[in-house]
Amino acid sequence: MSGRKTDRYVSFKGIDGDGNARRIVGMLRRYIDDPAQTNPFWERFKEKLAMTAPDSESHGRQLDELFLVHSYINNIRELFEDHDDIDALHLLQQVELESC
Repeated sequence: MSGRKTDRYVSFKGIDGDGNARRIVGMLRRYIDDPAQTNPFWERFKEKLAMTAPDSESHGRQLDELFLVHSYINNIRELFEDHDDIDALHLLQQVELESC
C-alpha cells in the first residue's frame, strides 16, 4: 500500500455513517435524557431527533441522525468532553472524519 488515505469525497463505500450516527445519538442520550443534566438546548435537540423517526410529523422536513450529528458536532463534542467520555469522543472523531 502506498500510504494513501481513502478520499471520503470519492466514496463512502464501507463507511457506516448512519449506524455510527445512531451510536453517537445513543451515547448522547445517556446525558440529555437525564433531567438533571439536560438544558433547553438539548431539549430542543431532542425535538429535532424526534423528527428523524419515519412516522414523524416533520412538516415536509426530512432530518436524519447523521445530519443532526454533523450540524451540532461542536455542541456534542463539548458535552462529551464535559463528561470525559473518551469512547464517545473517539467515535465522534471517526464520524467527523468519515462522514461530515
